[in-house]
Amino acid sequence: MTTQATERFEIALNTPAGQLTTAVEVPTGFVAVTAIVPLMRRLGEEAQALEEARSTATGKTVSCHKGCAACCRMMVPLSAPEALALREFVQSLATERQQRIAERLARTKSLLLSHGLWNRLLELGETTQPPDDEVLEPINRDYYALRIPCPFLEDEVCSIYEERPAACRELLVTSPAEWCQDLVKNPVEQIPVPVRIGPALGLLWGELTQSPARLIPLPIALEWAQRHQRENHATWQGTQLLDQALDKVWRFLSQAFQKRSEEADS
Repeated sequence: MTTQATERFEIALNTPAGQLTTAVEVPTGFVAVTAIVPLMRRLGEEAQALEEARSTATGKTVSCHKGCAACCRMMVPLSAPEALALREFVQSLATERQQRIAERLARTKSLLLSHGLWNRLLELGETTQPPDDEVLEPINRDYYALRIPCPFLEDEVCSIYEERPAACRELLVTSPAEWCQDLVKNPVEQIPVPVRIGPALGLLWGELTQSPARLIPLPIALEWAQRHQRENHATWQGTQLLDQALDKVWRFLSQAFQKRSEEADS
């Protein structure tokens, strides 16, 4: 994005925790969908920061901290744009780092194969059906039962922190950190997520490519992106991507407002 001319936009979004006002630089030329991923993640984080501030004002502070990686044993879903962007990022790393990541991914794949989960994840990433909770729940449960560390985790710290998926950024809890060691038994308290950026990007991808809104488990993301790399050759005008992405953001915010309203009435 830095090599192209950009246009500055002021964005104002009403969220359940207050108004978000921010400026973004958008390419004026034609770019791949991955160009919009960092911008979307930032919008999600800024909206989440408003929720965090409101939570702090009520006496509930986030208990997540560096080295607390219990949630890095969960199955993390990515949208197609995120998977493609992650592959681009990994390919930009030094050869030694790429090799370490490849080795951890290979170990993860071997373990998942031995427990009959790898092919289930592949099917989930390639299905043409919309994500279904009845399908996802048993896979999530079986995956979490293995307590497999994320292949991008090094010494209990995320090695791709600045490029981590939106789903990882959105999980913030106010309950004691030790409760996260067993998310099945412990009812952790999570800060509300006003905009789920992964699903929003998934809807954007589906609209752009006339294809299903993919849900791609992190362990298969690089393989999925390699198989679908040709799809990332298509380009769209940057301002068009922004408009369509914001349309998905507003859709999620509308749902968040409706949910809060229903909760207030109940």
